[in-house]
Amino acid sequence: MTAQIPQVTLNNGVRMPLLGFGVFQIPAEQTERAVTDALAAGYRLFDTATAYENEAAVGRALAASGIAREELFITTKLWIQDYGQDSAMRAFDRSLDRLGLDHLDLYLLHQPFGDYYGAWRALEELNRASRIRAIGVSNFYPDRLADLITHNEIVPAVNQIETHVFFQRPDDHKLMREYGVQHESWGPLAEGGQGFFDNPALVDIARAHDKSVAQIALRWLVQREIVAIPKSVRPERMAENLDVFDFQLTTDDMARIAALDTGRSHIFDHHDPEKVTWLGGVRFDT
Repeated sequence: MTAQIPQVTLNNGVRMPLLGFGVFQIPAEQTERAVTDALAAGYRLFDTATAYENEAAVGRALAASGIAREELFITTKLWIQDYGQDSAMRAFDRSLDRLGLDHLDLYLLHQPFGDYYGAWRALEELNRASRIRAIGVSNFYPDRLADLITHNEIVPAVNQIETHVFFQRPDDHKLMREYGVQHESWGPLAEGGQGFFDNPALVDIARAHDKSVAQIALRWLVQREIVAIPKSVRPERMAENLDVFDFQLTTDDMARIAALDTGRSHIFDHHDPEKVTWLGGVRFDT
């Protein structure tokens, strides 16, 4: 049975599922099967990127599914090497071709570095031409997000950032609410790090609700209306990750989870100059 996934309304009226499926770090040769299984489980939001090098595999699974295009919500992302207005337009066409689609539901600037102003102007143009239903950003900290909004015409519909129980981003969340930007979490299960699955507080809350630790972490996100995109290559885990809409975390549960916040990244620190320099040199065959 297809899961009934609640939706959020973006700042331009577009509706987006609150829970979706991410394909980051799924090898291209496994992606088609993973997306096929995720579609069968009930997922309709799929998140990929040029940098993941598996857009074509996602596209093949979507095409083979027979599911109506209007039921799907497809996101991909523009990589730094293709920033700049003209380069971004060309890269968008290549992504769309790999996905086998005639439009995107959401297109994101993957990183807040390089000529993201030029890239954003391209996304605005594509959005006005109805080739993208909504445009947004990824990994933008509050200062860069506010700057982009202040000096451009279209406010990003989404900001996809590292968000999980150990890095909860309350200041980012508050700013996004103020500007009408939808908060989306990547790494919602902390990529299994920091003893995530054995954390005593999460284990205790999970037992109380007869759920898994992963389900508690995902419920914590969606209960705050943060879109989450967990990934898995195991059908049983895909189904489990969707099964988070039949219970509610209590005020006490939420407070215990809030106490887990360390206030810092555990996966990739976008304030680290060495990592920023490294990102700027990463190239993909786009």
